[in-house]
Amino acid sequence: MTRRDHILVAIVALVFGFAGAALWSFSGLGDARTRAYLLDNPEILPEMAERYQAREAQGRLADLAGEVTAPFPGAVLGNPEGTVTLVEFTDYGCTYCRMSQPDVARLVEAHPDLRVVVREWPIFQGSEAAARMALAAADQGKFAAFHEAMFEHGPPDAASIERAARAAGLDLEAARAFAASDEVSFELAKNAGFAERLGFSGTPSWVIGDRVLEGAVGYEGLAQALVEARGS
Repeated sequence: MTRRDHILVAIVALVFGFAGAALWSFSGLGDARTRAYLLDNPEILPEMAERYQAREAQGRLADLAGEVTAPFPGAVLGNPEGTVTLVEFTDYGCTYCRMSQPDVARLVEAHPDLRVVVREWPIFQGSEAAARMALAAADQGKFAAFHEAMFEHGPPDAASIERAARAAGLDLEAARAFAASDEVSFELAKNAGFAERLGFSGTPSWVIGDRVLEGAVGYEGLAQALVEARGS
């Protein structure tokens, strides 16, 4: 059973437990009326689940304060001094992350005040080496070039990581040493901890303003979240 399925079950239980009790108290109709309404209008349950998930995520995000928006030095796309921040949890082995990159690039181009904080979260097999090299690229001030090249050169393996590193112009010897450092290990562990605390189930996942999003939500989804973040 997926997380969403668990939430739907919980919501149904809550509806029958609390809403049913309320209906009984105030109208004498009891759970039968509630059950009939839900059976006639099953489409409201996914909407309720989404609203419930969003509210839960907002609470968890508030607990993290500004930690999740503070980037690993250099691991930023767009304007490093931007006034609005989009956080992306990504994996170089993730097809949907690769699909989302043009959307992020388009958003950066359209909004000069946008800062995109990239949190390396390698959850696919073979992705950790690419994530480590990406942070080494950030250390050398070449994160954006490596990030783009890594997605361009295909699924991560030793050969594609080296091609992307060379394309980004990294000092390979220094990059390999930094990639193996405790500093990088700590960053990856921290990102995994953030993802767990925010309830993310995979990549890409996003934080913008007081909203969290999961999956390849597309340019319009990201743009709308940006509009809402500006208004908050």
